[in-house]
Amino acid sequence: MSEREIPEQYLEGYAEILTEVATTGRRLTRDELASRRALGEQAAEAGFRLRSLVIAHLEAARGAWPTRGTDAADGALAAVQQAVDAFAEGYERAQRMAVRQEEAMRREFIDDLLYGRSDLGRLAERAERFGLRLSHEHAVAVAQGPVAYEEGDPVPRQVEHALITRFGDRSILLTTKDGRLLCIAPGHQQEVLIHFAKQAHAATDGGQVALGRPQPGPGGVVQSYEEALNALEIAERLDMDDPVLRASDLLVYPVLARDRQAMADLVLSTLGPLTEARGGAGPLLDTLTAYFDSGCVAAEAARRLSLSVRALTYRLERVHRLTGADPGDPAHRYMLQTAVIGARLLDWPGTAVA
Repeated sequence: MSEREIPEQYLEGYAEILTEVATTGRRLTRDELASRRALGEQAAEAGFRLRSLVIAHLEAARGAWPTRGTDAADGALAAVQQAVDAFAEGYERAQRMAVRQEEAMRREFIDDLLYGRSDLGRLAERAERFGLRLSHEHAVAVAQGPVAYEEGDPVPRQVEHALITRFGDRSILLTTKDGRLLCIAPGHQQEVLIHFAKQAHAATDGGQVALGRPQPGPGGVVQSYEEALNALEIAERLDMDDPVLRASDLLVYPVLARDRQAMADLVLSTLGPLTEARGGAGPLLDTLTAYFDSGCVAAEAARRLSLSVRALTYRLERVHRLTGADPGDPAHRYMLQTAVIGARLLDWPGTAVA
């Protein structure tokens, strides 16, 4: 805010108080201090800068400064200290209240935006207050770490500072939701979300970040947010440890999981016989997972499982004998791999899927 002349109303009674204190040597009364605090709150609510207000008080003090006696000057100086301190206290109290109100409005807006609980027209109007134009495309990135985060915590502040330093405001909204960090940015500014992912990964001590796809309109923010959440859930189920997940790269998994009954049928019909193996289906399912994740390279899969190549080959042969499907045969591989993905999404065999 540019410098403005401070109205006399915020200095009301100040010169008179100084004159009387310089004469009597008394301290400010409780009512006088309360009046200074009230004026400080009013000045803050009116948008005046504290620095300008303090300068105005010092200028007024010069005009009312006693011209006689060291004792009078000391008393006046003590009065200035009391008055300015009380005024600043009221100012800061008003500032804290304004911040809390802004945070409450921000939280309410985020909840309404992500849960679609408000009229779209009204929601778009409120969005402009936070720099978002919901008629445009937006994308959402979600970061989660080892602990839950709230607005005002050091981690969100650190990430927000890094984004503002790099991009300015750029119509970016950074907030928290359910203990995770959220970044909402215009869909064409993917560099913002990439930088957010980098900063959030570092600030959360190696946390994972998911990027939703750019989507248009108010509903697009919700859709992109849900895509990012789904990507994090899929990564957890499939033990993906990639620091950054793109929803666009994981679209096959929601498609596979969309018909849960069909997926359950595929898992049971294809992998069900593995339960007859000594030790159950778990070790053989882990073997198939490592084999497919390593690009069907036996040596790499064996290394991941801390097995010899011979032991791995034996396990794959065991899968072939039990299921009738050969992991090394391209004709069987797709069905087996799809069933393995389905088993991981459904948490089978740990959870019944029938």
